[in-house]
Amino acid sequence: MRHIIPARPNAYTGGSLDRAGHLRDDAAWLERARYDAASRFTLIWRGRALVTGGTSPRAALVPPPDVEAPWVFLGLQDGVTLFAADLSALEMPMDVLGCTAAGFEDLRSLNGWLPADDATILATARGVLHWRATHGFCARCGAKNHPIRGGYVLACTGCGTEHFPRTDAAVIMLVARGGRLLLGQSHKFPVDRNFYSTLAGFVEPGESLEDAVRREVFEEVGVRVGAVMYHSSQPWPFPASLMLGYYAEGLSDEIVLETGEMRDARWFTRDDIMNRKELGFNLPPQDSIARRLIEDWLAA
Repeated sequence: MRHIIPARPNAYTGGSLDRAGHLRDDAAWLERARYDAASRFTLIWRGRALVTGGTSPRAALVPPPDVEAPWVFLGLQDGVTLFAADLSALEMPMDVLGCTAAGFEDLRSLNGWLPADDATILATARGVLHWRATHGFCARCGAKNHPIRGGYVLACTGCGTEHFPRTDAAVIMLVARGGRLLLGQSHKFPVDRNFYSTLAGFVEPGESLEDAVRREVFEEVGVRVGAVMYHSSQPWPFPASLMLGYYAEGLSDEIVLETGEMRDARWFTRDDIMNRKELGFNLPPQDSIARRLIEDWLAA
């Protein structure tokens, strides 16, 4: 099985953000920086990110907002201290901000057009703030959590347990056999878009990544997998995954569909992929590692 080198970084990766973890414990410094007019905030509202409009979208980095909201210290970039804040409690956030040249947009709708620095900042902000919003209480004793260390840790007010941002490890794999690709269509995919993608699934406790690849492929489509080769990874804050991309060697041809999860799965030739419009199907979105796995395989 030939090793395929990624042609370019995945979306939401490759930014120059210095997360500056050593500053998270300096509460006094964080308090000063949070109100410093030179600091900049990226803002999230109900899962959407504040960006400037136009054909070349950018993250809108604004001065400290004059409103109390959950916040997290993101780090340093180009000498600027960066924070993120969640304005989801507000019904009309733009009225508070007074911005006219920016708006809240679904991060995925930008389709990877954001520069790497901006995409990294927004993905980090969305992921951490979603975790903060969904983990207000201790899973151990049920008492309320409160943020410490720049918002990257939630400490239980009852038993003192410290909770850290959740990231769910998931494998995503392109199975190849005899010059063909195995792509599937989950019931979660919109029917009208009719796109076929690589298979994927979450890693289970006590399981290696390679074993997860083999198990998920067999469970979803009944195909046995041999060699497994790593390609790249991608943070996927929708809401809290880390996608670990692989190529996998298919050892069998017959597809036995797990119909509870999969709508369809097929083997595709290179010509099928290149002529997909004529054949009436689509590939996954440009910002996904699934699309990158397919494109790099085609180019190899």
